[in-house]
Amino acid sequence: MPLIRPISDLRNRANEISDLCHSEDQPIFITKNGQGDLVVMSQAHYEHLLGLLDLYQKLGEAEALDAANEKGIEHHEMMRRLKSKIK
Repeated sequence: MPLIRPISDLRNRANEISDLCHSEDQPIFITKNGQGDLVVMSQAHYEHLLGLLDLYQKLGEAEALDAANEKGIEHHEMMRRLKSKIK
């Protein structure tokens, strides 16, 4: 269930909002005059969402290449290249 708080809580209970973002690990929806206005989340949750978006974008690109019958790099070749860069 989404967490919803009035905008006055940002001013009056900022620490409580911060603790709630971290403990629940989900965004909090902030309302202004009864209408949705902002979304507040922890930095860790935001970075997790960015990582998911990046992954989905890369998967979409890979699927597009596959649909176009373009040959990619096999897993063992990619691992070999990555390991050589680490050394």
